[in-house]
Amino acid sequence: MTISGQKYALITGAASGIGREYARQLAAKGYSPVLADRAEAVEAAAQEIAAEYGVEALPLRVDLAEPDAAGRIFAWTEERGIHIDVLVCNAGVLLFGELASASPQAVGRIISLHCTVTSQLCCLYAGQMQRRGCGGHILLMSSATAWTPYPTIAAYSATKAYLKTFGRALHDELADRDIRVTTVFPGAVDTPFYKLGDAWRRRFIRWGVMSTPQEVARRGLNALFRGRKRCIPGVFTKLCVWGSRLIPGWTVRAAFRSQFVQRRL
Repeated sequence: MTISGQKYALITGAASGIGREYARQLAAKGYSPVLADRAEAVEAAAQEIAAEYGVEALPLRVDLAEPDAAGRIFAWTEERGIHIDVLVCNAGVLLFGELASASPQAVGRIISLHCTVTSQLCCLYAGQMQRRGCGGHILLMSSATAWTPYPTIAAYSATKAYLKTFGRALHDELADRDIRVTTVFPGAVDTPFYKLGDAWRRRFIRWGVMSTPQEVARRGLNALFRGRKRCIPGVFTKLCVWGSRLIPGWTVRAAFRSQFVQRRL
């Protein structure tokens, strides 16, 4: 919160999908969102949200996978006297395929984006929240894949598992300082990550196999403001998460070696 009393929320990966929906729903709650994203669409998203909700919405063009991204974002808000009340670390990228076929640069980017920059943002803004003594909220977007290793998305599921452990530890560290930390574990979400036709998207959403960005953001924010350490949106995703704990490793390896999967690699 700044001297004027306005509340600010910082959302990474806010140009589209779940991040944009987080920005919209926080604006509806009276927060002025700072939308951080490398896509040009972040500026249009900020304009749309400002017009719809009558709040200040600030676009920040930044490549969130760059090693200095967290420091640049923090310096940008500090220069403008913006104190972040809600930090939403949402930016993510899916690296699909066998790891041996990926480029080292792509692997480095996903680790930097999901782990390094997210951790640094939490370090910087949790420190700011502590110094102000006014509490705050931090939301981390992990994934249902964090609960078990997944061949073909090895780096993705491993970095999301990092966020699972990191979020739990941060929640316990900051609980006595009135800073709430929630980690969200969505399953399949209707975003450009998934190359599906409209008919299949509608079916999966109707069946509960796939969630909408609106639903994930709503459930995530509800959990955050209620002080819950974890949120697994949707019944189907909960079943997948709990079921994954019971599946032996050999079944995952067998599925990976199946002709059905191999033809799609």
